[in-house]
Amino acid sequence: MPDLADVILRLGAATLIGAAIGLNRDLHGKPIGVRTLGLVGLASAMATLAVAPSGESGHSVDATSRVIQGVLTGIGFLGAGVIVRRSIGKGVHGLTSAACAWTTACLGLVCGLAAWPIVATGVLFVFALLIFGGPFERMCERWLGAHLKEAEESEAAAKAEAPPPQTDHQS
Repeated sequence: MPDLADVILRLGAATLIGAAIGLNRDLHGKPIGVRTLGLVGLASAMATLAVAPSGESGHSVDATSRVIQGVLTGIGFLGAGVIVRRSIGKGVHGLTSAACAWTTACLGLVCGLAAWPIVATGVLFVFALLIFGGPFERMCERWLGAHLKEAEESEAAAKAEAPPPQTDHQS
């Protein structure tokens, strides 16, 4: 078992990372926020720490693998609850928040394993996507919309210039 300072570092990092991702969701008015994602990160790290292999504890890599599988399966239920929270008929909402819950659980697991390069890289990619993903999507939608409109106008102009189709009328 890691010493107390290491446990505090791992659990604290997982909680702070989850809370930071949750803050992003809160600031965007999404259905999952600081407390929920902070707890997801903390719980994932705790579960990993409880069984993470260390020379003294006797826990196996197999036990760690089962805990990781259980956490990732269980977090799917939280994500599903976020997705179906919206009313039916208005499209699918909450997918990014559900993905944030799953990603936060993964980051918590990795904090529990003290794989700091993976944690740091993962956090950078998460915030890059959350901060720049929305504006990038809107830019692509505007660009695609403009090109589709241009294509429709070209098609309409081509039809207007084409001679009417010949029909054979026998009387």
